[in-house]
Amino acid sequence: MSQRLCAGPQRPHHPQSQFNESKTVEAVVQIDLYPDIEPYETGWLRVDDRHTMYWEQSGNRNGVPALFLHGGPGSGATPAHRRFFDSSHYRIVVFDQRGAGRSTPLGELTDNTTGHLVGDIEALRKRLGIERWLVFGGSWGSSLGLAYAEAHPERCLALVLRGVFLCRQSEVDWFMIGMRRIFPEAWRRFAEYLPPEERHDLLAGYYRRLTDPSPDVHMAAARVWSQYEGACSTLRPNPETVAAFGDPRVALGLARIEAHYFTNRMFMPEGQLLHDAHRLADIPGVIVQGRYDVVCPILSADELARAWPKSDYIIVPDAGHSAMEPGIRAALLEATNHFRNLG
Repeated sequence: MSQRLCAGPQRPHHPQSQFNESKTVEAVVQIDLYPDIEPYETGWLRVDDRHTMYWEQSGNRNGVPALFLHGGPGSGATPAHRRFFDSSHYRIVVFDQRGAGRSTPLGELTDNTTGHLVGDIEALRKRLGIERWLVFGGSWGSSLGLAYAEAHPERCLALVLRGVFLCRQSEVDWFMIGMRRIFPEAWRRFAEYLPPEERHDLLAGYYRRLTDPSPDVHMAAARVWSQYEGACSTLRPNPETVAAFGDPRVALGLARIEAHYFTNRMFMPEGQLLHDAHRLADIPGVIVQGRYDVVCPILSADELARAWPKSDYIIVPDAGHSAMEPGIRAALLEATNHFRNLG
């Protein structure tokens, strides 16, 4: 595993056996994503009697397959997510996980677990006739990418992970309570939405409201939850990010499904993703982490990098959690460019 501090468009170097740390930090270079593109194919995959999954393909039909995993769980994918990949080289596969985005039913919790999502990825791979692919995911997408790679390492050409979340109870507790240490105003709005008698257990209070059948109840709670996360996601205040998190469709999928996974301990044994990191031994990868990521603090990325010797660990010194912050964006583009000739 190798480590470096990066904010500019440098090519990832090959991992070294010895831990290294760069002593210099380059100035941030403003880099935009690749141009907007439209899918050349879209479809719906019926994964069981209840859930139907939206998927799309764009870019080069004969290119290196690359799978994008959105965050949340429950946030859904957007057109911007295609733009992390060079469309002349990559066959870009994007889908909305169960209950999220364009998948139906929106916000559905029944048969919605980490194991189901890993199975859905395999079902989609087979449906598209892909043998192996690059797997790209941030935040919860990094968790799902790790869960998939550890279950099916033979199907992964490489991993690109951002804002690492290892699904441990300490990380859930940090989200629910600990972030107030950095964002007390945002946390206060989040906590004080509940009546005083329920604030001793914020997760339970929100979960009751998010699963209430009345739209007046669950949508109001969903907006507060989602905007709390959005407010804590960037190093500098970004009203556009907060507004996007408040969109009703985004908010409902994100808040309800996120609370569902948090309540059920992410549907995996404590510490499983780190414990099974040895299964990544033959998979190259890049970990991109904002130094000041408050939603998914850097400790988890650091622990994963130490457990995964074949990873290249990039710390962006002037970024938080969002993939759209300049340094994070540059490092992610650098990573996908590095891997585009795999396969």
